[in-house]
Amino acid sequence: MVTRIVDLRSDTVTKPTEAMRAAMASAEVDDDVLGNDPTAFRLEAEMAKTMGKEAALFVPSGTMGNLISVLVHCDVRGSEVILGDNCHIYIYENGGIATIGGVHPRPVKNNDDGTMDIDLIEAAIRDPRGELLYPTTKLICLENTHANSGGRCLSVEYTDRVGDLAKRHGLKLHIDGARIFNASVALGVPVNRLVQAADSVSVCLSKGIGAPVGSVIVGSKNFIAKARRLRKTLGGGMRQIGILCAAALVALQENIGKLENDHKKARFLADGLRELKGLRVNSLAGETNIVFIDIEDGMRTGAEKIRKYLEERGILVMQESSSRLRVVLHHQISASDVQYALSCFQQAVKGVENEMGD
Repeated sequence: MVTRIVDLRSDTVTKPTEAMRAAMASAEVDDDVLGNDPTAFRLEAEMAKTMGKEAALFVPSGTMGNLISVLVHCDVRGSEVILGDNCHIYIYENGGIATIGGVHPRPVKNNDDGTMDIDLIEAAIRDPRGELLYPTTKLICLENTHANSGGRCLSVEYTDRVGDLAKRHGLKLHIDGARIFNASVALGVPVNRLVQAADSVSVCLSKGIGAPVGSVIVGSKNFIAKARRLRKTLGGGMRQIGILCAAALVALQENIGKLENDHKKARFLADGLRELKGLRVNSLAGETNIVFIDIEDGMRTGAEKIRKYLEERGILVMQESSSRLRVVLHHQISASDVQYALSCFQQAVKGVENEMGD
């Protein structure tokens, strides 16, 4: 019988802390659809200030935040957005920008570090003289940290270059900043500077910083006014959301400072996993809080078998493919949990080797 659970599937699995629950219970609330929830006002004002933008809007999820942002910038059906071929918006958001917004995605190859080559981005911008034949490019999207690249950070210099490119061509820049605070901490760059070049940013509250629900999008006052209308259209207008925003305010106050420790735990785990024969971990894994583990061909087994072996011992990980596992660290994973997880990985590899020898 499993007596210890270490949940490394994602940083979305955190539970509300006692401080969050207390804040939720005592939150001052009103009807946010009518524009009167004071705790929502506090959170939105705090996020706008933190991100260096004029205004902000609470939304139920990061997927909705990205969808709203793309639709505000691409306000004519048949518009086109340039984005990475391995980014969250393109792969994991159910094709919403196309199915709901009539926006055409134009993917550009993501490099291993989550960037796209600047010249490839520029080459993907449609020539306005071909508007009779082609979609009209309106927007460029970046993702920071880049989840499918193992939580890699986009530098401020790179983001600025993409922002300059967008401006030269009359385009907008949106950043899917689901884990932007992780990037800020890892790079040692204030978060408002990291997104200075962006016209809009979506920030997840329920990933790295551990709030139970929601995201916030930030941008100009005009952008947020349009976003508020779209939120209502998409069914994201909720009533007494101050209960949720109260927990997010606690997360902002208490958990950003814990992110560096999450990164240290990820590096410790990655370093230990690299020592195990048959597993391959990228040399830059642990830059933030995500680690991908590839099972080498010589193991003659797959990710599914190792995942089940770990699960039987209380270690929960995400299976990405037949040969890849993902682990994500968060503030409710202790150093002892990491040690235990590493020992279970060691046992899993040893167990598989022994089975192969039988």
